[in-house]
Amino acid sequence: MAFVWYTIHPHQYRKGFHSSMAKSPPKDLNELMQRANNMAGIRLADIAFDNNISVPEHLRRDKGWVGQLIESELGALAGSKPQPDFIHLGVELKTIPIDHKGKPLETTYVTVAPLVNIQGLTWQDSVVFHKLQHVLWVPVEGERSIPVAERRVGTPILWQPNAIQAQQLQQDWEEIMELIALGKVDKITARHGEVLQLRPKAANSHALTESIAEDGSIQLSNPRGFYLKIEFTQQILTNAFG
Repeated sequence: MAFVWYTIHPHQYRKGFHSSMAKSPPKDLNELMQRANNMAGIRLADIAFDNNISVPEHLRRDKGWVGQLIESELGALAGSKPQPDFIHLGVELKTIPIDHKGKPLETTYVTVAPLVNIQGLTWQDSVVFHKLQHVLWVPVEGERSIPVAERRVGTPILWQPNAIQAQQLQQDWEEIMELIALGKVDKITARHGEVLQLRPKAANSHALTESIAEDGSIQLSNPRGFYLKIEFTQQILTNAFG
């Protein structure tokens, strides 16, 4: 896939954005996309410099650092709340690490999965549905051979699921939630789902939360999160860049 990079010299970038204060949220989609396009082709070191943020040597202990940096630069406010990052615009922000061919290097985390009190919950009411209605994808170089500071931001994509993608997401979500409701959460693997998967979401395997047992009682299980599979995000990038 031919991946598109904008090229803006770092000095031009710094000239246009001098502020170590938190960025205000963008007023509208045009301002959001202007900010995102202004980052394209820029090193993470330059964006971090602009935001007075230090760059980690590696991301093993700072896995969310890139996303937090981009959130800061674009003025996202939601953080880890169960709502789109730009709630006033209805847009979710997702950074996506890619290799030199533009292929995603990992699955994309969406949100924590509810494991109890799910009776009557519908796809349209779910956090997954609301977060994936309108997404700003920001590709970032992610190969380990490139120092974190030297990794560049790619061309942003403002995406909404088409009819087929929306159907795939809904079908996977409903099938996974049915298994959770039947008390089979511990039997769900990453292979379940065509485009959406359920995986453990915790700092370690000792973290536990309540879930539904097969007999309908409450048991303890590892927290789970919904993730988009690589093939799905690859399709999004391919459709955008050809």
